[in-house]
Amino acid sequence: MFGPLDAILTTEVLGVILVKYLLVGLVLANMATRILAYKRNVNEAEDDDVETASRHPLHTATTIVLILTTFYYATYAPHGGVVLTMLVLGMFLTDFFEFETRSVDLRNDGHVRRPNGALTASLFVLAYATFQLANEFDVFVDTLSQIL
Repeated sequence: MFGPLDAILTTEVLGVILVKYLLVGLVLANMATRILAYKRNVNEAEDDDVETASRHPLHTATTIVLILTTFYYATYAPHGGVVLTMLVLGMFLTDFFEFETRSVDLRNDGHVRRPNGALTASLFVLAYATFQLANEFDVFVDTLSQIL
């Protein structure tokens, strides 16, 4: 469907297509950049002249790439891809509204709340992406046991 992109992302590594590894890696990267963005907002809260929180460009980039990758995965594996896409979009919406809450908190009292909802949503995304990855390992282990 996507030509060269299909050839790269659907190659098998240890019996699992590469896009599943990419999804788990992107979710972990997104969680790490969310922590960096929160620390940046806390540092901004310490400055008295800041009116609103700023978005971390690396977190924005990992979120966009994660959403696009889940859209691609939905074309490859419709059921798992749609479920994962809904979870990622829910995580995105949670993250978006929590960022707005941090901006309001910064304007009002200077205290920044932790992104608990987005971290919880990202744990659900990580759990499902890992499930999609581990589900294929069963096939790999069964095939390997038959060979041995």
